[in-house]
This record gives sequence, C-alpha cells and structure tokens, in this order.
Amino acid sequence: MHITLRQIAVFTEVLKSGSTTQASQVLALSQSAVSAALADLEAQLGVQLFDRVGKRLVLNEHGRLLYPRAVRLLEQADEIEQLFKEDNGAIRIYASSTIGNYLLPGMIAGYRRDFPGLPLELSVGNSQDVINAVSDFRVDVGLIEGPCHMTDLVSEAWLEDELVVFAAPGADIIQQPVTLDTLAAAPGSCVSAALVHGKSSIICCFRICLPSSSAWNWAILKPLNTQCATAWGSAVCHVG
Repeated sequence: MHITLRQIAVFTEVLKSGSTTQASQVLALSQSAVSAALADLEAQLGVQLFDRVGKRLVLNEHGRLLYPRAVRLLEQADEIEQLFKEDNGAIRIYASSTIGNYLLPGMIAGYRRDFPGLPLELSVGNSQDVINAVSDFRVDVGLIEGPCHMTDLVSEAWLEDELVVFAAPGADIIQQPVTLDTLAAAPGSCVSAALVHGKSSIICCFRICLPSSSAWNWAILKPLNTQCATAWGSAVCHVG
C-alpha cells in the first residue's frame, strides 16, 4: 500500500467541496486528476469513501472513519513544511548565573525586538554545567565566568569586567597599590577567602562557549594582566 499526501488532500477537499469539480478548482488540478487520485485511494484502502448518489458524492461510514485522521496527517505535514520553510531553529544558550540573571535579560530583549521570528532558548546554571553542555553539543552558545579548563575547548575574549575594591577611609589596603597579592593578604576580605580556598576564578569574567560546528575562528584567551585587580576578559570556547 502506498498512500500519498496528495490522495489524502484530494479526499478531504472533495468532502469539503462536495464534488470533484469544485475540489479540482481549489487544488489547482484537473477534474480527471482529482477523480483518479480519489479512485486510487479507495482502491488501496479496499473500500469506497463516498456513496455515489447521482452526480453527488456523499460521505459514508468509511469516509467518516478516515476523515479526522486525514486532517491530522495534513496538519502534521503542514507543520513539517513550516518548520523548515525558514531557518527558524532556536539558538540554544546556556549561561552561568551572573551572566544569565544580570547581563542577558537586556541583551535578549534587544534580540527579540530585532529578530522576533528567530526563537531563542536560555538555560542558566553553573560554569561547569555550561562547559559540559557545549562540549556535548547540547547548546549552541555558552556564556561562563572564569577560565575554561577543559582541554578540548579553546577561548576567545568577549567582555571585560572590572573588580572594584571598597574599603573604609584610612584602611591599610588603600595605602598601597592594590594587587591580587595585597587583596589576598587583606584580613577578612572575600577575595582573600576565595583565593585561600583555591577559587581564584572570582577574578575572571565572562566567556562564550561555542561548539566546533561554528564557522567562526576563535583564538585562545590570554590573561590581560594578572597583577591588577581587573578581571580577565570574558571568552568564547568551542570544541577544537
């Protein structure tokens, strides 16, 4: 059995139009082509879908059984056509918490305004989850804070951020040049606690992660200045 979508479309249009003549005009086919398609469908199913009453075609119990299924099939076929009619595949973005909650909302609002027909999917998690998702090709773009240590990923600068030190007037830390060493030695500072616990990535900033299927050519990220209190530039990672 080889039933075609054209045969199904002819059947549903004949039912709605009430005749092969009217259906042929709607479908832009000759009347003979419509009649042949309907006859072929009935032959393949082994039943008549319409009772012939004079020149009229009256839907019978077989046609009533087929009709809702035929409509669903045509709707699904139309959905498939629309799906690939334009390149409307969603851009899948995975971002770490700070980026996803504070930086991206405004950017996404602008994107939706400029490209209302292009869907975008955003997930928010920690940086390691983002890196893993990019490496597994589960997302198209990943945005992270801090360095990417996965050996099969390379990085490219995206944004730069500046860390600002707040201290009380007269505090010892502002009586000397502010460096990572002086910050780490400052008693009670959050940066000191982070460095002591090996979480020095707090001084780094934002990165984009991309899979190797991207056509872009990225470079490996280099620290801008490890002796100042300015964060590293954010970067773009993709499978190399």
